[in-house]
Order: sequence, then C-alpha cells, then structure tokens
Amino acid sequence: MDRILKAARTSGSLNLSNRSLRDVPNEVYKNFDEAGEGDKWWEAVDLQKLILAHNNIEKLKEDLRNLPLLTVLNVSHNKLSELPAAIGELHMLKSLDVSFNSIMKIPDEIGSATALVKFDCSSNQLKELPSSLGRCLNLSDFKASNNCITSLPEDLADCSKMSKLDVEGNKLTVLSNNLIASWTMLTELIASKNLLNGMPETIGSLSRLIRLDLHQNRILSIPSSISGCCSLAEFYMGNNALSALPAELGKLSKLGTLDLHSNQLKEYCVEACQLRLSVLDLSNNSLSGLPPEIGKMTTLRKLLLTGNPLRTLRSSLVNGPTPALLKYLRSRLPENEDSEASTTKEDLITMATRLSVTSKELSLEGMNLSAIPSEIWEAGEITKLDLSRNSIQELPPELSSCASLQTLILSRNKIKDWPDAILTSLSSLSCLKLDNNPLRQVPSDGFKDIPMLQILDLSYNIASLPENPPFSSLPHLQELYLRMQLREAPTDILRLQQLRILDLSQNSLQSIPEGFKNLTSLTELDLSDNNISALPPELGLLEPSLQALRLDGNPLRSIRRTILDRGTKAVLKYLKDKIPEN
Repeated sequence: MDRILKAARTSGSLNLSNRSLRDVPNEVYKNFDEAGEGDKWWEAVDLQKLILAHNNIEKLKEDLRNLPLLTVLNVSHNKLSELPAAIGELHMLKSLDVSFNSIMKIPDEIGSATALVKFDCSSNQLKELPSSLGRCLNLSDFKASNNCITSLPEDLADCSKMSKLDVEGNKLTVLSNNLIASWTMLTELIASKNLLNGMPETIGSLSRLIRLDLHQNRILSIPSSISGCCSLAEFYMGNNALSALPAELGKLSKLGTLDLHSNQLKEYCVEACQLRLSVLDLSNNSLSGLPPEIGKMTTLRKLLLTGNPLRTLRSSLVNGPTPALLKYLRSRLPENEDSEASTTKEDLITMATRLSVTSKELSLEGMNLSAIPSEIWEAGEITKLDLSRNSIQELPPELSSCASLQTLILSRNKIKDWPDAILTSLSSLSCLKLDNNPLRQVPSDGFKDIPMLQILDLSYNIASLPENPPFSSLPHLQELYLRMQLREAPTDILRLQQLRILDLSQNSLQSIPEGFKNLTSLTELDLSDNNISALPPELGLLEPSLQALRLDGNPLRSIRRTILDRGTKAVLKYLKDKIPEN
C-alpha cells in the first residue's frame, strides 16, 4: 500500500481497486499533505484520478473536499448507501462512477460539480434524480440504468450537450417532449425495460441519433415524426404493444437493424420495404401475410418471422434461409417491379459500414473485392475487420490509421507480401488470420510490431515461414494455426507459455520435439495428417491440461490402435507410463 501511495504522490493517479477495502485510507483524504520519509515534497502533485472500484467501502467522508483537483472518481461496485455533500465541491470533476452500490439518493450538491461530463449512477436504489443535475451543463454521457426512477427532472433540458443517455430498467412512464427536444446532440438513447406508454412527438428533432432502444415498454405507436431521425442505424422496439407502423418509417435511409419482435402488428407497411436493412425481426406478432415488396429488400441478411399466424407462406420458407424467402416474395411481384430488386456491391458496403457505427465490427466477407474500400478507414474506431473470401492482393497504407483494430481477418485472399507497413501501426492487434493466401515469406522480424497478438493463423501459405520463425516475440499467443507443409515443428513454439491451441495438422512432420512437454497451458494439440511414426513419452506429462490430442492420419506404429481409439486421456496415460522412472 505504501508503495502505491508513494507513486500516486508524483503521478496524481491512485488505483486501489480490488483490495477488499472497508474504508478509504486517511492518507487519500489528506491529499498526501504529509510527505513520507525520503519523499521529495517538491515533486508531489495533487490527486487528480482516484479509482476505488470493487471494494467493500460503505462510506465516503466529507473530507473528499480536500481533493479539489480531482477529475476522475470511480467508486463503483462498493457498499455505499449515500454520497457526501462534498461531492459538489469537486469543481474539476469530469467523470464520476458510483454504479453498483446501494445509494438511495444523489445529493443536491451534485449540481455544483459543474465540470461533470460523464456520470454513471446505474444499478443503485434511486427513486429520483436531483433537479440540480441540470446545472451540470457539460454533462454529455449519463447512465442511470437499473434503478427505480419514475421520472426525469425537467431541469435536465439544460444539459444541451447530452450525447448518450441510458435509463434502462427503471419505472419511467414518460419521456417528456421538452427534454427530448432539448437534447439535439443525442447519438444514443436507451430507455428499454420501463413503463413507457408512448414516444415523444419531438423524437424527430434528434437528427444525430444513431441508436434508439425502447424495447420492453408499453408503447402503442411510433409517431410519424420518427422520419426526422435521419442518422438512425439501430432501432429496437421489441416487446411493446405496437399494432401498426407509420409510413414515415420508410424514410430512415440509414437504418440497418429494425427489431419489432413481440408486438401486435397485423401487417408490415409497404413504405417500410424501402429500407436497406440488414436485420429485420418481426417474430411473435400477428402477421397473417407479408407484402411481396419485402422481396426487394435484398440487403437483408436476417429476416425473423417465427411466431406469426402466416397463412400465405409455407413453413419451410418462413423457417428457411432469408435469401430463399426474399426470392419467393419477389416472384409474387408484377414482372416490371422485380427488376428493381438488384443491390450493388456499394450498397452492401455502405450497409455494413453503417452497422459498424455502434458495434465497432465490420464484415465485408465474400464480396468479391479486389481492393479494400476507403469506407473502412473512414468508419471510425473499428475493432474487428473481416475481409475474408475476397480477391485482395495488397493492403493500402491508409489501413494504418485503424489503430483501434484488435481483430483482422484476411483469410482466402490473394495477398503475396507480408503487410509490415500496416502492422507497425496496429499495436493493439490480438487476432490476425492470413490463412489461404499465396504469401511468399514471413520476414524474420515480422511479428515484432504486434506483441499483443493472441491468435495467429498462417495455414495454407506454402513455404512462407522463415527458417527460424520468431514466435517468441509473441509472448501472449494463445492460438496458433500452421497447416503449411512444414517438415519439422518450429522450435520457437516451445517458448510460448500461454499457448492453448496448437494446430500442426496437414504438414509433413515426422517427429515431435520432447520439449512440447513444457507447453503446460496447452488444451488442444492437432497433429493429424502428418508422417509421425512415434511420439515422445514426455508428451504424457501434458495430462490433464491437454484435453484434445488429434493423431488421425499418421503412420503411428508405437501405439496400438485399441489405445488410440480410446481417446486423448488413454494415449497420454500410455505415453506417461513409458517415461523411464529415473
């Protein structure tokens, strides 16, 4: 503890999470005024960031006022029943997280913390919010989900910078027209699992709204003003009491996901067939038929219809693949209308990019791309990118700007050169799949820029590995797939202490190094379809951590077939028994 407190005196940041604390140490409240022996008092700085999450703290003292420069305070996952009034004296506080406590009331003094930008008071026992919160004019990210709040104070209308609001799981009966009209900067509005009986008419003023989630309420209708939500990409209205849809819904040109499951819809309006959706959930409604115009919604990847009394469609169509259903519906259209149903590759790319706005995941799999479209680096902070099953030959330098990328899937393309220049900028990458490409060679230092990699697949890249591949520069690697005509297992693999899955199948291996016994984290080892005639007895030492050992397709002569047929545990026991006792 002393070491952590001492470090905080010079950094201004203190993290005491997960320490089973019942109280906040007094030294914290004193803002380190008393320098320890040997400390350089002139290097000390005031505390600016304090993390006390996941403890057993029952009370914060009013001495909190002694931390006037605090900008971040996180006391989530504790046992607080109240907050001190001194919270209002933290005039520099920008982020406050008090979620997952037992707080019954937010003090009125919160309104004096006017620098507050992000406030999370979710999962407490709040019945109301103080109107003074409206004085926090910079508040833009507010989360108060899973409480017992019955209404939102009208003073929150003054928080005109509000961009994300989450009040899921409360007892709200109304979202006032005035509040919604005042939050024109909103991009996310989540008010699901409440008692709402309607949507505000002013919803159309939210032209920046990307995600709207109102599922599991008592809403009877969607106002025609919804057409004003021109940026809306995801709209969740499942588990409500809708009996009809407004024609204006068809004007939401950027909508990609529309969830209307478990309502009382008797028909799907023709105007909404103009939408370029990827997902449409109409399950558990009262639909007896579908307009054939839905067949023209060729961007649809998932159309859910189960639980409807559909009489005009065979169950095999309803429960079958979406493309087959769309094709059938198109066949019911007049001939001249069917010709309008074609969807361009550009449409599909645009739709996929739109869906990535909130999911941060973008899939352009199997789109016959010969080059990577610019929409990828223009899409923002993408964390997962799937470009598999295309005809891409090289990666453009602009891809380097996707610094948030954690998963990059380039399987089954035509990439010949190792993408050094791109990987240099992707230091957060944890998954890289380059299997089934005509890669010429992996450079000897090819992995140095992606040290956080956990999954690597280089399968079916004949002769692409250097003589001594530097796998040891990937200390966090957990899964490695190398189906590539190897004649021997790379020795550097033996240094991967976190490796859980190793696939060396479909190679030309004749033996396995004894050193495999040191891969103690291994749970799956695939050696199938090689030329291995014997296994080192030391491999038996991997029992019981090794759960799956695949050996099919090898000319093994040292282990009887009856043992092999009994599975991994029997084989490992047999090998272990063969180890000399000395």
